[in-house]
Amino acid sequence: MGARVDTVYTNSDPDSPHERFDAGKIARGVIGRARHGQGRPANPIPLVAVPAPERASDLAVTWYGHSSALIEVDGFRVLADPVWGERVSPSPTIGPARLHPVPVALSALPEIDAVIISHDHYDHLDLPTIEELTRSRDVVFCVPIGVGGHLRAWGVPDERIVELDWDQAHVLQRDGRSLKVVCTEARHFSGRGLTRNSTQWASWSLVGPDHAVFFGGDTGFTERFKLVGDHFGPFDLTLLPIGAYDPLWPDVHTNPEEAVAIHAMIAKPGAPLVPVHWATFNLAFHDWSEPVERLLAAAEEAGVTTIIPMPGGRVDGAPGGIIAGTADWWSTVR
Repeated sequence: MGARVDTVYTNSDPDSPHERFDAGKIARGVIGRARHGQGRPANPIPLVAVPAPERASDLAVTWYGHSSALIEVDGFRVLADPVWGERVSPSPTIGPARLHPVPVALSALPEIDAVIISHDHYDHLDLPTIEELTRSRDVVFCVPIGVGGHLRAWGVPDERIVELDWDQAHVLQRDGRSLKVVCTEARHFSGRGLTRNSTQWASWSLVGPDHAVFFGGDTGFTERFKLVGDHFGPFDLTLLPIGAYDPLWPDVHTNPEEAVAIHAMIAKPGAPLVPVHWATFNLAFHDWSEPVERLLAAAEEAGVTTIIPMPGGRVDGAPGGIIAGTADWWSTVR
């Protein structure tokens, strides 16, 4: 369980010994780079729209960009960190804008059993998307403690909100089967506007009768992920963040090499790592494609399997499953 002091949440690990940075200066730098096109791809990022099968797969994921993904586990579909908005900012005109359009309309998604949210930052919790899902879908929202307050303010009914702390679970039921949706530890922070750390942050473990998938959300590296793997894994597939890292904030965003190390801690041998948290919003000082290039090198050295879909691509890990939209697409975009 995350530590809570006067409604302020903290990480289990202490902060790394590095200099305090000026958050405002960094934000101005990132926005300035975006305005001048720095860090952006030279060509349009390719998109694909893969039709969802009528029945959810036993093990699949469709990546829509950044951390938004539709995860399929043992016949259930769970939508993770859905962000269909144009900007990840409190302002509709200022702040990081998309590097590519959304590959499919939110209304085109298949039936969903649950939505999971990792934390309340703008690039993971998007007001217009939540409002549309509330209107158009009779779906439950599983969120870390405190995030439910945002949802209630945006019109989500209480009965559709499940707030969980680390290691707590909500069980979905369908056709005599069940899927355990477990709120698990992450190393990060939270806040919208002027608030900070008044709501919890989390990763998520989706544990079915036959398969398990890990969604890292937004996190820095911590050895405590080994405990997550011991308790809820080993996982058949992981979705791990690889972008928006920098030496100035080593505790809150994994770099690609750290993502590979986390995967090795918690996944079954040969299980694929699907990278998220890259290629959609310019949130750091590195070039847009650097994360995937570093990931491939680190994964090859570690003997880790990676599958890298373009936005809208679908990875089906079930026997006979089809992997669509995963060609070496980023190399043609630079």
